[in-house]
Amino acid sequence: MLKYKLLVAAWISLIAIAGALALADPSLAAARKPNIVVIVGDDMGYADVGFQGCKDIPTPNLDALARAGVRCTNGYVSCPVCSPTRAGLLTGRYQQRFGHEFNPGPGRQDEVFGLPVSQVTLADRLKAAGYATGAVGKWHLGFAPKFLPQKRRFDEFYGFLGGAHTYLNLKASMPQPIYRGTEPIDETDYLTDAIAREAVNFVERHHESPFFLYLTFNAVHNPQHTTPKYIGRFASITDPKRQNYAAMMSALDDGIGRVLTKIHELKLDDDTVVFFISDNGGPTQATTARNDPLRATKATVYEGGIRVPYVIRWTGHIKADSVYNEPVISLDIVPTALAAAGVAADQSKEHSLDGVDLLPFVTGKDKQPPHGKLFWRFGQQHAVRKGNYKLVKTGAGGDELYDLSADISESKDLAAAKPEVVAELNKDYAAWNEQLVEPGWWPPSRRQEQQKLQPRKQQQKERRQPATQKQR
Repeated sequence: MLKYKLLVAAWISLIAIAGALALADPSLAAARKPNIVVIVGDDMGYADVGFQGCKDIPTPNLDALARAGVRCTNGYVSCPVCSPTRAGLLTGRYQQRFGHEFNPGPGRQDEVFGLPVSQVTLADRLKAAGYATGAVGKWHLGFAPKFLPQKRRFDEFYGFLGGAHTYLNLKASMPQPIYRGTEPIDETDYLTDAIAREAVNFVERHHESPFFLYLTFNAVHNPQHTTPKYIGRFASITDPKRQNYAAMMSALDDGIGRVLTKIHELKLDDDTVVFFISDNGGPTQATTARNDPLRATKATVYEGGIRVPYVIRWTGHIKADSVYNEPVISLDIVPTALAAAGVAADQSKEHSLDGVDLLPFVTGKDKQPPHGKLFWRFGQQHAVRKGNYKLVKTGAGGDELYDLSADISESKDLAAAKPEVVAELNKDYAAWNEQLVEPGWWPPSRRQEQQKLQPRKQQQKERRQPATQKQR
C-alpha cells in the first residue's frame, strides 16, 4: 500500500510539473500553429527571376526562397490582371463565381467595385483561429468602407487601395494616399522599401504568436520609379526602360529578403509557411517584363498572362530545392494555408473552395495531380487546361488547342488535328461556365463585351428563375 501511495504521489508531482511547464511555455501543451506569409509581386515577368533563368537581373533572395522550398513549374493565377487574381487568392474560389471578373470600371465605381462582403477571406478564417492578421502593400479589392482590409478581418493595414501607385514623394494629401489603418499618412521612404519596412515591423511585433501576413508589393507595376541606390546596380543595361525595370525588381528582391531575414533571425523558419507568386504575367511592351518562353502577356489567357513564378517554403515539412511539375493555381493557397494551420475549411455551397491543399502533393504523399482541370474566364477570353492540353478562346477567332508538354510557347495549334479533344474541353468549359455569374462591373475597355455577353446574361437570368415562372 505504501508503495502504491508513493507511486501515485510521484505521478501527481509529474503532472504538476508538466502543467507548470505548459503555463510557462504554451508550446509544450500544444504545437504552435505555423505563421502564414503570402507574398505577391505585381506584373512580374515569368522569366525575370533567377530561379526561372533570368541572367540580367540578380534576385538572390527569391532564388534562396526557391532553393529552400518547392518551385511549382506549372503555377497559375486565376486571372491575367491584378484585382480578380487577388479576389480569387484571398477566397480560394474562382472569382467569377461572385462577379469579380475585372479590374474596376469608370470612376472606380466605389460602391460597386470590391470583393463582395458575402465572401469569406483567408484573414476571416485565420483570425477566427486566433491569428494576428496584417495586410501590407497593394489592396485593390475595393475603395468603399465596407470593402477595406479592416472589414475583412485584417487587424492592421499599411498601403494603398488602388491598382497602381507612385513610389516617390508620397503625401497624405494625394488623391490616392498611403494609409496606416484608415488614416492617410506622409511617407518619406521609397514605397517598395516602406512596404518591406512595415512587413518587418509586423513580424517583429507578432512573432510570439501565430500571424498571417498578406504582403503585396506593387513592384514592378508601372510607373517605372526607382532610386539611385537601385538603378546604380544596373549601369551595364543600356535600355533605360529595362534598366528601370531591373532596378525595381532588385528593390523588390531586397524587400522580400528583409522580411525573410527577420523571420530567420527570430528563429521562425520552421514555424512559417511562405508562399510567393506574381499576380499575373508581365506587360512586356509597357515595362520590358519578359515572359520567355511563354506566349503573350498580361491581360491574355495565353500562358504569358496566367503562368507565374510560384514557390512554397515550409522548412522541415517541404523538401528543400524541390520541383513540382503538375499544374497548381493561386486558389490553392487558401486551402494549403488552412491545412498547415489545422483550420477546417467551411465548405458550404456559398463558401466552397475551388483550390486544394497542396501539401500532400508537393511532399510526394499523393502522386495524383491536384487538379483534373483548371479554368479561366476573362470577358470574351477563356481557357481550359486538362492534363497537358489547353484550349484557348480569345474572342477574335476560333478554338485553339495546345499540348503544353511539347509546346510551352503555344506556337502549334492542334485544334484541326484533334477535334475530339477540342469538343471534350469545350464541354468541360460549358459545364463550369454554367456555375458562374455575370460580372459585377465593367471596366472602360470592356464595354463592348457587356453588349456581347447580353445573350449569356439573359440565359443566366432564365436559369435562375423557378420553372413555374419560366412557363408563364
